[in-house]
Amino acid sequence: MTAAQLAAELGVSERTITRDAQALSEAGVPVYADRGRSGGYRLVGGYRTGLTGLAQGEAEALFLSGLPGALREMGLADAASAARLKVSAALVPSLRDTPDAVARRFHLDAPGWFREPRTPELLPLFAEAVWGDRLVSAAYRPPSAAGEDRDAGPRAAPGEEGPGDVTRELAPYGLVLKAGVWYLCAAVTAAQDDAFRVYRIDRFRSAELLEERFRRDESFALPEFWEERAAQFARSLLRYEVTLRLTEAGAARLPHATDRGAAEEALATAPPPDAEGRVTARLAMESEEVALGQLLPLGPDAEVLAPPALRARLTAAARGLAELYGPDAGGASSGGAADGLRG
Repeated sequence: MTAAQLAAELGVSERTITRDAQALSEAGVPVYADRGRSGGYRLVGGYRTGLTGLAQGEAEALFLSGLPGALREMGLADAASAARLKVSAALVPSLRDTPDAVARRFHLDAPGWFREPRTPELLPLFAEAVWGDRLVSAAYRPPSAAGEDRDAGPRAAPGEEGPGDVTRELAPYGLVLKAGVWYLCAAVTAAQDDAFRVYRIDRFRSAELLEERFRRDESFALPEFWEERAAQFARSLLRYEVTLRLTEAGAARLPHATDRGAAEEALATAPPPDAEGRVTARLAMESEEVALGQLLPLGPDAEVLAPPALRARLTAAARGLAELYGPDAGGASSGGAADGLRG
């Protein structure tokens, strides 16, 4: 077939055909170009692609790259299983036990500890929209309307908008599974800023897959977009500032007790230690409650200078521990640790 015939068949330019034919030839596919009036591109007769050139490590990496749980939740388990069977059949005999060998050695458990994983009911619909570049009309309940950031609340009936819900027409670009929670990265078709936004899928109350397709912005890169938004989200949580006076041991333990990035930034921008070797740092944290829980285990190695309300709560907690473990508490303690808290 000539370049013009191939271009018409595939809906591309003749220049693309020329470039792709050269790329195929360089990759080892026997595609040849014959010049002249009756010339064109031809493929050597009987040629078939094969996967027998896979090395052991390549085959293992291929089967390790799958996410069985995520594929199942998106409704793609059957397609993934069929694909694995076809790849296995194409492998040389010495590599056909690779899928079983990988499954016996590696397993990915995405959700965090102490959290019951829940598959959002609308996830398969959004997965279909992402794969097919299909628009979706969806009712979404923002975190403030849901009442609590970790729970989307009861789902409304299909087509019904509950109190506080927002209905949008979305162009779904990608799905992200983060610590057992599914997120949708999408563009709002009616938005003037053309900005991409992130939605927790379990907060969608209802959704309808539309027949209309959207033209994907090829400059959108999901990994880079998610990394930037995740960093912005993490920074947005740290709105509560605490002034600490840390011993050398306290400074070493701080990144393990609180947000590591915030702790490292606080220590890096702190002035030199004082005459007692203590460092005064200003640390960004989520809230007073979170600060209390994270700083209390540091004990006398971290003294809160401000805000006063947090210092008062830590003082009350220290007194309570001293009373509980002190020599007059009736226990076997000699009071050593409690004396330190009293100080």
